[in-house]
Amino acid sequence: MHDIRAIRENPAAFDAALARRGDAPVSSDLLRLDESRRAKILAAETAQAEQNKLSKEVGAAKARGDEAEFERLRALVAEKKAEVARMQTEAKDLDALLADQLARIANLPADDVPQGAGEDDNVEVNRWGSPRNFDFAPKEHFDIPAVAAAMDFETAAKTSGSRFVNLSKGIARVHRALAQFMLDTHVDKNNLTEMQTPVLVRDEAMYGTDKLPKFGEDSYQTTNGWWLIPTSEVTLTYSVSSDILNESALPIRMTAHTVCFRSEAGSAGKDTAGMLRQHQFEKVEMVSVTHPDKSDEEQKRMLRCAEDLLEQLGIPYRTVILCTGDMGFGARRTYDIEAWLPGQDTYREISSVSTTGDFQARRMNARFRPEAGGKPEYVHTLNGSGLAVGRCLIAVLENGQNADGTVTLPEVLAPYLGGKLTLQTDGTLAL
Repeated sequence: MHDIRAIRENPAAFDAALARRGDAPVSSDLLRLDESRRAKILAAETAQAEQNKLSKEVGAAKARGDEAEFERLRALVAEKKAEVARMQTEAKDLDALLADQLARIANLPADDVPQGAGEDDNVEVNRWGSPRNFDFAPKEHFDIPAVAAAMDFETAAKTSGSRFVNLSKGIARVHRALAQFMLDTHVDKNNLTEMQTPVLVRDEAMYGTDKLPKFGEDSYQTTNGWWLIPTSEVTLTYSVSSDILNESALPIRMTAHTVCFRSEAGSAGKDTAGMLRQHQFEKVEMVSVTHPDKSDEEQKRMLRCAEDLLEQLGIPYRTVILCTGDMGFGARRTYDIEAWLPGQDTYREISSVSTTGDFQARRMNARFRPEAGGKPEYVHTLNGSGLAVGRCLIAVLENGQNADGTVTLPEVLAPYLGGKLTLQTDGTLAL
């Protein structure tokens, strides 16, 4: 959420930042609403002061035995009390309306985010590895014989519909191994604290992490009001809501492996083949809560944590900084890591690492107490995929495929697979 005081101080700068995203100016509408809200609050406070003054006069009239004046003043107090209640309700309604409008406005991009309208304007900042030269035409993951034997979309569709999958045999084990490898690396090498969190959350958690109110249709809600998390960013980040942390406790670095759920509203016909875009998927998430002065440095650290996983797996990738027109709603700056998929002959997103600045912290009132003293300040929050397990599985399978339909798996997974690094054409693992 945005600070209305900052908008008052420099509305032109606020509108200019929104324009970089391609959004229309809104400061004039916000400030008109803010002015009405403040005027109503002042009127309510003035009426309250008048009520208090009249109440004292009522007591004085009663004390001197002036019954007529007592009754007249008491009636005036009753009228003023009703007026105060009405004005307070109107002020509260205007306050809620302003908060709702502010909550629907995207985060402002950092100054170093490149200007652009869409993904074609993203800027590559890093590239690692060289795509393998195949002596045969590489297949997409679902067409590789070793994969097709253990990746079943038809049976999943019988129980759940499209965009679900059943994994079995060696594929299920490789999927599990990838998640375990990611978690172990984050805990043992990257010093993140592993968390096990719920996948059902309340409105407040979705709102605090900028998933509501604007993007409710992108998530699933149960009949009793819980939301299925679209990412454990929600639970990890919201864990510090309403807290006033000691500055010495920062940074807080967390990771979690969870099932995630997305309705994929508006994505009909997009990436429907295979496992690329599913309603239910698994992800290992990274979340950091930092001092404002350290958040840019922390984003680079998180980015390296995600890139390192792909390097250990031997997956070629490129890293891009998203332009203003391609960033997510809550992001101040986002880097996407795109893994090379030879079956598609292109790079595809496998991780996004974003800083939100104090955007989420304001929504959930997460602050820290400076060691030097002074008022509590808002923390900065960051999140990143480390990594999307299903998409990582796709990358491993496509890059490791062989002409005979088998798949050679990365050496780093050997401890998790009993040393078996070959997926056979029947979908089982072998040495």
